[in-house]
Amino acid sequence: MSNESGTASTAASETSTEASETSETAAPAAASAPQQTAVDYTLGTPLGKHPTKVLLLGSGELGKEISIELMRLGAHVCAADAYEGAPAMQVAHEYRVFDMTDPAKLDEAIADVHPDIIIPEVEAIATQELEKAANRGVQVVPSCQVAAICMNRESLRVLAHETLGLPTTPYRFADSLDELKAGAEQVGYPCVVKPIMSSSGHGQSVVRTPDAIEAAWHEAQVGRRAAAGHTDQVSRVIVEALAPLDYELTVLTVSSSDGIVTCQPVGHVQVNGDYRESWQPARVPSDVLEKAQHIARTMVGGLADIAHKHGEKGWGVFGVEIFVLTDGRVLFNEVSPRPHDTGMVTMISQRLSEFALHARAVLGVPVSDSEVELLRTSGVCASRAIVVEGKGQVEFSNLPQALAIPQTDVRIFGKPGVNGGHRRMGVVLAAGADETGARNLTRQVLDTLHITVD
Repeated sequence: MSNESGTASTAASETSTEASETSETAAPAAASAPQQTAVDYTLGTPLGKHPTKVLLLGSGELGKEISIELMRLGAHVCAADAYEGAPAMQVAHEYRVFDMTDPAKLDEAIADVHPDIIIPEVEAIATQELEKAANRGVQVVPSCQVAAICMNRESLRVLAHETLGLPTTPYRFADSLDELKAGAEQVGYPCVVKPIMSSSGHGQSVVRTPDAIEAAWHEAQVGRRAAAGHTDQVSRVIVEALAPLDYELTVLTVSSSDGIVTCQPVGHVQVNGDYRESWQPARVPSDVLEKAQHIARTMVGGLADIAHKHGEKGWGVFGVEIFVLTDGRVLFNEVSPRPHDTGMVTMISQRLSEFALHARAVLGVPVSDSEVELLRTSGVCASRAIVVEGKGQVEFSNLPQALAIPQTDVRIFGKPGVNGGHRRMGVVLAAGADETGARNLTRQVLDTLHITVD
């Protein structure tokens, strides 16, 4: 697998704290990401002789919305995941159930479906098979190189900070407990320890004192998403300073045949790295907005440039996560090369949701500033995840009463159930006069719904 930034990992370990904190003023202009020649896919005959076939790798709630938008534009969708009955499988033309981290199984599925486009919707994928598919002429979204970089925190951080000059928290990488202890001393306490290969808070720990560092190393090894079946493999980790965070933003950024555009910022609340609420537009000072959008365009432009150098498109929606610190500094955190869970609010806030934008961009349709406009000239829209705990099937009732609340909506994902923990089973959407009003409406709807686990 080609990896543009992997060779710089040693240099990353030597990055000084001062450089990480002060590079904001030295950030270069946004990467160019020039316009690309559009692809004129044959659409409208998903069951005909010449369908445009899309293989969706990951069939959760985001994949379900992507599938619907692609089907609205006349594409044929095959939804894949590791379990039967995933949300996107319920609406797609066909589906496959297999372990997407197994190279042989993934290669077999690609050969069977024979897709024109492959869209990864999750991180846990055998990315080397995506490169093989790209070499055969399949459009991988946004590209096989970008997918590999974004699922590796080391490659991503090195690209963002050391290549593109974006401001980040101070960080170090470690291959052992001793290296982690040394790195933590260098970035200072409190700090955050994360596995290089994981997501959504899995394997992540906040460490406030040196005597907790060993437990953080252990959690990174056993708690990461890739740990299952790989307990004999040591996970490299990143340790970064715990920034004095004021709030977080997501800047949804679209790379298309027309170049790069950014949506209005999304504010959000997360619990243990998992999305709970979001709202758009996030009312932020003009200088914060300018810096956040600059960071997003630069990051996505850099990734798109890597895709272009390898003959790939680099098209799609990216969720760029931004930290705003208490002293006003604006830092890059992470980027997801696909629609973002906090962006579910766009189903009520924007003229085109992040899923519709993703479908258009992937199919070669140009996306300009006019396509990312908000539906309302005033007010704020909000979303709230419906998180259910327990074990069994999840059933909803009292929906008529819940949706009698004006300016609200609900999306029920249709997942098979919960298995003794907690799981996101739906989302509430609302439009209000301001952030507080919109968020209160989502709470009212959630409180009115009747949810049972059977």
